[in-house]
Amino acid sequence: SQQHVNVISCIRSTDFEVHRNWLAITHSLPVSRWYYENTSEWTLDYPPLFAWFELGLSQVARRFDANMLQVENLNYASPATVLFQRLSVIVTDVVFIYAARECCRCVREPKGSRDVLSRPSFVLAVLLLWNFGLLVVDRILQLFPRVEKSYCFAQDNKDGSVRWSSFSPLRLLALGAIVTSVCALSFGPFIAMGQLPQVLSRLFPFKRGLCHAYWAPNIWALYNVLDKSLAVLGVRLKLLEEAELPPASMTGGLVQEFEHSVLPSVTPAVTLVCTLLSILPAVASIWLRPHGAQGFLRCLLLCALGCFMFGWHVHEKAILIAILPLSILAVESREDAGIFLILTTTGHYSLFPLLFTPAELPIKVVLMLMFTIFSFTALRKLHSAQGSLLHPLEVIYLLGLVAVAIACEVVFPLSPWQQRLPFLPLLVTSVYCAMGVCYAFLRLYASLLLRREEKPKQL
Repeated sequence: SQQHVNVISCIRSTDFEVHRNWLAITHSLPVSRWYYENTSEWTLDYPPLFAWFELGLSQVARRFDANMLQVENLNYASPATVLFQRLSVIVTDVVFIYAARECCRCVREPKGSRDVLSRPSFVLAVLLLWNFGLLVVDRILQLFPRVEKSYCFAQDNKDGSVRWSSFSPLRLLALGAIVTSVCALSFGPFIAMGQLPQVLSRLFPFKRGLCHAYWAPNIWALYNVLDKSLAVLGVRLKLLEEAELPPASMTGGLVQEFEHSVLPSVTPAVTLVCTLLSILPAVASIWLRPHGAQGFLRCLLLCALGCFMFGWHVHEKAILIAILPLSILAVESREDAGIFLILTTTGHYSLFPLLFTPAELPIKVVLMLMFTIFSFTALRKLHSAQGSLLHPLEVIYLLGLVAVAIACEVVFPLSPWQQRLPFLPLLVTSVYCAMGVCYAFLRLYASLLLRREEKPKQL
């Protein structure tokens, strides 16, 4: 019916054309040209394993509309093409639902509880499947397989931890062989053709600059605004000459390289070192003091968040890679529940500028409010006997997001500053949310390094 056509053809992002073009590249061109093709501005810049995945999808896409697989058909969006793209998202969502179900089966339930909000598996299912970020941004496939994450240790202790006496080098080699073989199979053809440098140049586009056009809420957002503040203060105090400062390109909302005005400019090598240093304590802790599946997951989470905090040209959507696994820890531990509420609220609000049209404002506000209210209510219910989940200052900080939202979404568009400082709402949003993300990162590290791993609740 006409209603079904309208639903399928509803609004879509630029990523629609990105993936259509990648389907066309992998289907219509030989492998040797995949990472050289540049007819479209949306060149293939994902790892080879994903390129092979696109090639597999293209075999299905050609049965819907073969014209979408022509590289020269830029911005092609026939009804059949749109239908295929929508169905591909639905299928991956079904896989995600199955993975979430398997994950929830690992959570122990309290006996005799009739209140669904007192059931950790129900709360976790909602936190994973109804995640605000997944609803408003691109769907991403996060699999939490039902396997023993402490696989390298042959035997767990009764307290839920593991000891080095049970460490199995053979199991570690087996896991390493799986990872190595996958990398070898995906990169192998390009290495054989001598194209590894070209592939790496696409995967690591350093000329795009330190930050994405809209700054991700990480340490570099704080670094940028500190540099800008010092420059303005230096000019006003006549310690610096405005004419000698580099142009303020970093606040122009563009993807490009720029130099900092006062602080040392950050290079890709610096971000690599900072990232490695940020994850090293977590890796060392799990290596020296393994704590089973929960400890491994915490280490994995800190590594993901460390890459988000200090990586080069990080996209704001990458915060979801940390929020989703933290959902698992949040239903098991009061401490982690509090960290989750801070990270998920700030991380999700940082995605608001991605939906920037007036028509999308009520949608994103309502969806986030629903998810946030459920998260606070359900986690407080689960951990009600263990005290408040947040400290007073943390509550005040989160309430500050309301003021930021009103200023950026309502007041600013009606003010004369909209023409003169169009990047101001993005800057304020990134910097304010970066403080919350940095705080959550530090609290997660404190929970790993400064106390023993919290034992699972006896349910």
